[in-house]
Amino acid sequence: MAIRELKVCLLGDTGVGKSSIVCRFVQDHFDHNISPTIGASFLTKTVPSGNELHKFLIWDTAGQERFHSLAPMYYRGSAAAVIVYDITKLDSFQTLKKWVKELKEHGPEDIVVAIAGNKNDLGDIREVPMKEAKEFAESIAAIFIETSARNAVNVEELFQKISKQIPPLENPEVDSNDSFKLTRQPAPSTRRCC
Repeated sequence: MAIRELKVCLLGDTGVGKSSIVCRFVQDHFDHNISPTIGASFLTKTVPSGNELHKFLIWDTAGQERFHSLAPMYYRGSAAAVIVYDITKLDSFQTLKKWVKELKEHGPEDIVVAIAGNKNDLGDIREVPMKEAKEFAESIAAIFIETSARNAVNVEELFQKISKQIPPLENPEVDSNDSFKLTRQPAPSTRRCC
């Protein structure tokens, strides 16, 4: 079975739960006291997808404004970008729209975009209506899903949806490294996510 390396970057405001989503996906763990990411952290996970194995090379970027200028290093050459917002913070949804604009202008032409409304376990204090977010995602032909890293809701499904959007290799005999060339990346942070 061919293994394809797929670079995926997570973008979004600080505190929306990007690191928690990654930790839940890779290690099936949730840390209530996770500290903010500095620069970016890097994790991998391999999952089956049809006749292939998809090895996700996940870059979890810092959400603080001072690190925004580093983001192009992480989304350049990415097969997919997951833009995360917090369903309880309307301004995180507004920031998401800025990320979409930046990806459209400067990101890879064929990048798969997924929008993840995190913290859906806090629906009683929701500020972003699901209908509004879903309609926005549809307007830009993006994957849409609401997740809860805390309760392990739809995190696996998020990455499964990304896998399904990646076109299969035309010739499975081709070395998987030929399908998505990776660009040189800065060293990941040494902080463990969990």
